[in-house]
Amino acid sequence: MNLILLGPPGAGKGTQAKRLEQAHGFAQVSTGDILRSHIAAGDELGRQAETIMATGGYVPDDLMIAMIETEIDNPSCRNGFILDGFPRTIPQAEALDALLKRKGLKLDSVIEMKVDETVLIERIAGRFTCAQCGAGYNDTLQPTHVPGICDVCGSQHFTRRPDDNAEAFNTRLEKYRAETTPILPYYRANGLLKSIDAMLPIDRVAEQMEEIVCETVKAA
Repeated sequence: MNLILLGPPGAGKGTQAKRLEQAHGFAQVSTGDILRSHIAAGDELGRQAETIMATGGYVPDDLMIAMIETEIDNPSCRNGFILDGFPRTIPQAEALDALLKRKGLKLDSVIEMKVDETVLIERIAGRFTCAQCGAGYNDTLQPTHVPGICDVCGSQHFTRRPDDNAEAFNTRLEKYRAETTPILPYYRANGLLKSIDAMLPIDRVAEQMEEIVCETVKAA
C-alpha cells in the first residue's frame, strides 16, 4: 500500500508515519531524511543537492523525484511506502504520478491531517528529537516518560530544529497554505483524498489512520 500524508508543519505526519511503518511494514519515505542521507553518502544525487543548497537554492523537483525513485526501488518499500513531506506542490504531485505510472505503481490513499492552526505553535515550539534513534517528543504534549531519557533507546542526547520557533513557524505555515493546500483538490478529484482530525490524542489519530488503511484494503 502506498500512502501520502499531508498536513501543515506540526500536524504529526512523521509520528503517524512511523506508527504505520511499525504496524504494517510500510516504509516511511521522508524527503528530509532522503536528502540528508544522499548528502552524507556523497553520491551523485547528494553532491548535486549539496551544491545547490550551498548557494541558497532549492533542490529542484527533478532531483527530488530521482531521490524518491531510488528510495522506492529499495527492498524496504516492497510492502509499500508512506510519503512524508512530498509532494508539496501540484507540479510535484504530477511528477510523482508520472514516476509511479512508469514503475507500474499507484497511490492508494492521500491522508489530509486537519489541524487547528492556532494550536500548532505549541506543538512546534516544544518539539525535540532523540539524536540517536530519531524518536520524536514534545515538552508538553509528548514528553519522555523519564525526563532526559529517550523512551525507545535510552539515549540522553536530543536535538531541536533551529526553525522550531513562532516566527519561523508562521513563515512555513504561509508557505504551506500557498503551495501545498492547492494540491488537496487535485487528489480529491482523483478520489484519493481522505481527511482525519489530527488534533485528537496521538493514539486516536493512529486509530483513524488504521481505519483508512483497513477501508483501502477492503476496497482494493
